[in-house]
Amino acid sequence: MNIAVISNWFKRAVNSIGGKLVLGILLCLSGAGCSDHRISQTEFQRMQEDARKTTLATTQPAANRVMETAKIERSLGPYRVGVSDVLSITLITALEQATLSPPILVRVDRNGEITLPLVGNIKLAGLELQDVDMAIRKAYIPKIYRDLAVYVDVPRPQTTNVLVTGAVATPGLIPLRRSERDLLHAIVGAGGASDLASGNVTLKRIRGSEEVSLNIYNPQDLKTALSIAPLENGDIITVQAATPNIVFVGGLVNAPRSQSYPPGAQLTVLQALAASGGLRTDIFPHEGTLIRRMPDGRDVHVKLNLDRIQNGKDANIALAAGDILWVPYTWDTRAEDWISRNIYIRAGASVNYNVSGVEYMNRQAKQSGGSSNQNQQNSFDPFGFLNQGSAISNLVARPAAQ
Repeated sequence: MNIAVISNWFKRAVNSIGGKLVLGILLCLSGAGCSDHRISQTEFQRMQEDARKTTLATTQPAANRVMETAKIERSLGPYRVGVSDVLSITLITALEQATLSPPILVRVDRNGEITLPLVGNIKLAGLELQDVDMAIRKAYIPKIYRDLAVYVDVPRPQTTNVLVTGAVATPGLIPLRRSERDLLHAIVGAGGASDLASGNVTLKRIRGSEEVSLNIYNPQDLKTALSIAPLENGDIITVQAATPNIVFVGGLVNAPRSQSYPPGAQLTVLQALAASGGLRTDIFPHEGTLIRRMPDGRDVHVKLNLDRIQNGKDANIALAAGDILWVPYTWDTRAEDWISRNIYIRAGASVNYNVSGVEYMNRQAKQSGGSSNQNQQNSFDPFGFLNQGSAISNLVARPAAQ
C-alpha cells in the first residue's frame, strides 16, 4: 500500500468527527481553543451595510439637499454673463441679410450693464447668452429697427485663477470662467485626475482658513464639491495620489507575503489566496481570519469559512487596502501538521519515526562540540534501530527476496 495514501488516511481519521471531538476535548481541558473573538462573515457584511446607510442618511439634512441641488443645476447650466466680461455683439438686419457694422466689443460694467449706440444702457448680468440676445433685440425693436437679428459671444470672459496640484494631468494655474468656479471644473481644467489619483481632494482658501476635504469619486462628495462657495483667485486644490493597494496574506498558505496592486484594483479573498500559492496541501485548512482597520481605529476580526467561500455558499468578499488575510492554525490543523512532520505509517510495520529524529537527537551533541560516541543517539538508541529503520525504508519499494 502506498505510504502517502496511508498517511493521508490517518490524518483524515484524526480530522473525522470522532477525532475532532477527542482532540477538542483535550485542547479545551488544556485551556486552549474554546473561545473565539471573531465575528461571523454575515455579521461583518451587515455591519458594513449599516455603516453605509448611516453615512448616506447623516451626510446632509433634507433642507440643505434642496439648496444643494439648485446650486448644482446653476453650476452645470449654460454660461451666464457677469461683471467684467467682454462681449462681442453682431447686429444683422432681417431685410438686407447683412451686418450693420463689424462686431461691437463691450465690457459689462460693475453694475452688470453694457452701453450700446442709440439705445443706451442694458442690464445683462446673470443672463444666459440666449437671453442676452433677446434683451439687446428688444432694446432696438421697434424703436430703432423693425426687425433685427442679434448674435452675442463672450471672447474674453472674466476668469478666476486657481492653483491645481497633485495627481492631475497638467498641474498649474487654471483659469475658470464665472460659472466654472468649482472643484470639478478646476480639476477638469487641469487635464483631469491621473491614474494615480485616489479621488481625495483638498481645497485650501487663500483668503481665510477654510479647508475642505472630500472624495470626488463618491457621488455625495461630488455634489458637495459642486455646491460649495465659488472658488476665488489663488485658492489651492490638491488631488492626492492613491497609496498602493497592499494586502497582507499569511498563515497556512504556500507563499505568505504582502501583495501590492495598482490603486483602485479590487481583490477578493480567493484571489488573494491564489496569489499566495493557495492553501497548504499537507494539511486541510478550512478557516480564515480577515483583520480590517475600521475608520474609528479599531480592528475587526472576521471569521471566514474558506470551504463555503470556495463552494460559492458564502460571498467572496472584496478586500480593502491594508487588510490582513490570515489562515490560522486550528486544533485539527495542528494535529495534522504534527502527524505530517513526525509520524509515518507503513504497511506491514508499526509506527516508525522519521529519520530526521536521528538528526534531532544528535543535534545537541554536535552543537556542543561533544564526541560523536557520546550523543543522544547512543543514549536512547544504542542498538541503532532508528538507522536500521532508515535503511529498511530505502528497501520498501524493492521486491522481497524469493
